[in-house]
Amino acid sequence: MVEEERLVGAVWALVTPNGVLSGAAGTEDVRTGNPLGISSRMQTGSVAKTVTAVGILRLVSEGRLALDTPVAALLRDLHIENPGRATESLRVRHLIDHTGGLDDARLWQVFTLRGDPNAPLLRGAPARLRLRSVPGNRASYSNTGFVLAGAVIERVTGVRYEAWLDSAILAPIGMRSSTTRFVTQADDPGLAMGHFDVATPAPSVAMPVRPAIQLTTTVDDMARLAQFLMSDGRVLGMPVVDSALLRAMGRPHDTEAARAGLTAGYGLGLVRRDRYGAVGRCHLGNQGNFRAALCIFADQGSAYFVALNSDEETANFARVDSLLTDALHLRPGATPVASSTGTDWSAWNGWYAVTPNRFQQFAYLDALGGATRVTWDGSSLAMRPIQGAARMLTPVRGRLLRAKGRLEPSHVALGGEGGLGAPMLSDGMQTWERVSPWRLSARWIGAALGIGALFFLSGVGGGRVVRAIRSGHLRDEPLRWAVAGVALLFVTPLLYLVTPALAIGDPSAANIAVAVATGLLPVAVGASMVESWRRERAARTRNLVALGAVLQWCVQLAWWGLLPLMLWR
Repeated sequence: MVEEERLVGAVWALVTPNGVLSGAAGTEDVRTGNPLGISSRMQTGSVAKTVTAVGILRLVSEGRLALDTPVAALLRDLHIENPGRATESLRVRHLIDHTGGLDDARLWQVFTLRGDPNAPLLRGAPARLRLRSVPGNRASYSNTGFVLAGAVIERVTGVRYEAWLDSAILAPIGMRSSTTRFVTQADDPGLAMGHFDVATPAPSVAMPVRPAIQLTTTVDDMARLAQFLMSDGRVLGMPVVDSALLRAMGRPHDTEAARAGLTAGYGLGLVRRDRYGAVGRCHLGNQGNFRAALCIFADQGSAYFVALNSDEETANFARVDSLLTDALHLRPGATPVASSTGTDWSAWNGWYAVTPNRFQQFAYLDALGGATRVTWDGSSLAMRPIQGAARMLTPVRGRLLRAKGRLEPSHVALGGEGGLGAPMLSDGMQTWERVSPWRLSARWIGAALGIGALFFLSGVGGGRVVRAIRSGHLRDEPLRWAVAGVALLFVTPLLYLVTPALAIGDPSAANIAVAVATGLLPVAVGASMVESWRRERAARTRNLVALGAVLQWCVQLAWWGLLPLMLWR
């Protein structure tokens, strides 16, 4: 599989009631060709969230912290804007459940070459945190929540979260070759080289969201972690984490979807995952140069961990999970039988959008390209996103639905008929709300008009400007300002060709140039509108329509926070 999917290398561990089987394939570094081994150290990306969550659970087990403690009471310097303050505050549990309504990481928090592994944790979070849904009500994946969880650990323990997790979690479990500290290949010759693809080495860089993504480990250590997560929470008879809390990992807590009977979702650092004929509690990780997955099947005493030191875009990573799940020979569960529930499923027909969307920075792009059409065909509810494959959901009981290939209900319908509120669908990790088709159409039309007008100005307008330059009458051409603004907008992104991919969140020359170009565009278009109104005759209407189309789109982009486009902090 490593060869066929054009991966650099993979290491894995299969945990069974009879012991652990570890293996490795591929190379540590494409430049040297040295083989990966089971002792090779790998980085896990977001699997680190599970360790951070276990750290929180240990503090809870020791009585030093409560899951329902308000975050504001612990992190007093943090400015939290909470529209749901009257009913619910942001609590510690919400940070490690992804239910705080928090925005996910911004580009500057992940794609940066200026990360400082010793910087205060809250420097890796936005200055203001606006909660976009009532805390605890619905899930939305957020790296920022785990940054705050790391800060909570530091506030309670009085020491850096990495040092405390290494000594209070990794050491007792026996993960002696692992650390949550920042590690590079230059510091540790045993750390495999990461790769963007099969031909591009990518050394590790520090990221401001380190409690959400920073863990260096080996497969044998991760097997020990899996065994601990399936245990009673004791190591050599000494309590580490309360067993009830370990069992609650991967179990959604009191979200609107959970209250409606859906068991799928995220809880306390793990997600309940139904794939390839088995239901487990898992965490996946991807940091651009490494990928990893941890899945435990506690009822059968089995688990697997896999880490890959490349992120090839064309690879079928689902094959990795399927291969390892099959290798564990897990007993398949029973598939729920489709049933007629008497529900009028046509009440959920319409267009939907994920609310809240994951990345607030790009909410406008999600509003344009992230819409999903839902239709009932008499036997199944079809979810057809503008981008991506369709999902066919079969009713199983009540308002629960099951996607093809799943053993358990995968979605739940909320609201809808009977005056229960706006129709919604949830898979436990995100919620789709029905939106007005007229509002969607207005956004699409506005974007289409703006983009079309930009190309009109670059073509027809550009031709006019060229002729004006040749005739020596550039000062008399009203479109010269708009054409210059459009040209600058089209040319400045070329600077990204010489900008490292991991610096896209830094104040690089490319980012500054794009911010200037997008900021100047409406000014240039406005100047041309004024001149066209004053000086044009024959083509004034046509030009004013094109300029107005660009300007209305600029207003939309500015409203959504994308104009000027500033990708750094």
